[in-house]
Amino acid sequence: MKKEKSTFGWIFTFAGSKKSGYIISVCLAVIGAAFQVLPFFVMATIISKLLTGNKNLSVYLIDCAVMALFWLLRVLFHSLSTAQSHKATFAVLGNIRKQGLDKLTRMPLGDVQTKDSGELKNILVERVDSIEPTLAHVIPETSSNAIVVLATLVYLLILDWRMALASLITFPLGMVFFVLMMAGYNKNYVRTVTATNILNDTAVEYIGGIEVIKVFGKAKSSYEKFVTAARECAQSYIDWMNKSNFYFTFAMNIMPATLLTVFPIGGLLLKNGTLTLEKFVLIVILSMGLITPIIGCMKFTDDLAKIGTIIGQITDILTAPELSRPETDAETPQDSTVELRDVHFSYNDTEVLHGIDLTFRAGTVNALVGPSGSGKSTIAKLIASFWDVDSGCVTLGGYNVREYDMDSLMKNFSFVFQNVYLFHDTIANNIRFGQPDTSMEKVIETSQKARCHEFIMKLPKGYDTVIGEAGGSLSGGERQRLSIARAMMKDAPIIILDEATANIDPENEKELMEAVNELTHEKTVIMIAHRLKTVRNAAQILVVDNGQIIQHGTHDELMKQDGIYRHFITGREQAVGWKL
Repeated sequence: MKKEKSTFGWIFTFAGSKKSGYIISVCLAVIGAAFQVLPFFVMATIISKLLTGNKNLSVYLIDCAVMALFWLLRVLFHSLSTAQSHKATFAVLGNIRKQGLDKLTRMPLGDVQTKDSGELKNILVERVDSIEPTLAHVIPETSSNAIVVLATLVYLLILDWRMALASLITFPLGMVFFVLMMAGYNKNYVRTVTATNILNDTAVEYIGGIEVIKVFGKAKSSYEKFVTAARECAQSYIDWMNKSNFYFTFAMNIMPATLLTVFPIGGLLLKNGTLTLEKFVLIVILSMGLITPIIGCMKFTDDLAKIGTIIGQITDILTAPELSRPETDAETPQDSTVELRDVHFSYNDTEVLHGIDLTFRAGTVNALVGPSGSGKSTIAKLIASFWDVDSGCVTLGGYNVREYDMDSLMKNFSFVFQNVYLFHDTIANNIRFGQPDTSMEKVIETSQKARCHEFIMKLPKGYDTVIGEAGGSLSGGERQRLSIARAMMKDAPIIILDEATANIDPENEKELMEAVNELTHEKTVIMIAHRLKTVRNAAQILVVDNGQIIQHGTHDELMKQDGIYRHFITGREQAVGWKL
């Protein structure tokens, strides 16, 4: 998607088939505006009759009834107009969220993970919601107000062009103060947006880390950090309002004060005989309602600027780079062999992988080991297309992964990560997340293989027990075994284990390793591990350091070499005997 569109260009794009709602809304608003102007013409006839001495009360009652009817019709058409614009606006908000979430699925997963989850949630939920009142009212109300102003001004020019200009004198004077009020708008608005983002991120961090905060006795300092962020957020708005209030007060009081110029100028023209009393009275009445609709349009200025900023944040997401993949597979993999050929990859213009060449044969167990930050997880994520390589290629079954449709590519991989994420749903639904139509019998069978069944049956509602957010109600080992059961249910030919056993307590280690063995049976396994005893029996161990493969072979072969792997093993063996 190209970003070179105006704010309202994007809005009409989001509206899709519902954009006709805005068109209907404008048409209804114009009709309502006509009924808003018509009473002034009736009022002109009433003034004319009064000045000619007409004392027939019934005539005036009819005129008043007509004016009341016009007012009711104006209210009716205004209500119909805003109803249409609200419907169109809700379609816009829905489409923004749908397109935003759909976009996240097409972006490199690594790019999505680098974005702050609190910020993404804030953009797609709160900020999208915040533009609804403005979007629903700005189009019909601006249209109707513009029509009222234009019709009134034309009528004033017809009555007397001098008085029409006299009724506009206060507007540019008020605008001077309005322009002064808007000085520094971008700087002030950026400050409020930045402060709000920091507050949202701090709140998410504070709530998500409350357990660690309390354990380490940092409740006071962490709360102070949140309070500081909240105070800065509030102060950014207070400072902005304090700077604007003086100019705003003068602008809003001077602009509608048309009588300050209409009375003296009209009085002089009336005295000189160049303006009739009938026209003077009518012009006074009309001038009092001339500027108010303009102010009605201007009240959306700040809101429109906010919409522009929010739409800009949304389009930053929608126009972000996507993984380039065909809609259907160009090839079918011959087997589950994975290869990396001269792969280079960079994070933020800093290359972290330098010409990686490796092969994971179908049906073999392979291990990636090395220091933290050496590039092990990056290699695994490139294999699974979390990102695309800068140069070189990743192949699956003999073909470049870029030749596969993303959904069909993902069917070849199952993942078990160190940090397990479980959904706020039943245990059964978490296990069959990738296969929602799976029978309960299959769920139980898979759970038994993953060594989950026993602890699940001890829970209050068994498989119907609802897991807390992110699986917080379960132990680390239980969550890890559920993630293994979920991967088993998918039954993909390639298994990627990213530090899956790193943080497991001794009580769960036996069950977890049995579950891993069930999961990886007859699969192509790519294992990232610091616990080196878990990789001793791997068919191939690759040692990664500083973004390069510096050693590869079996455990026995690597132990014969004087390199990082042997130093790791001997260091761990020595550490076993350490005591406090």
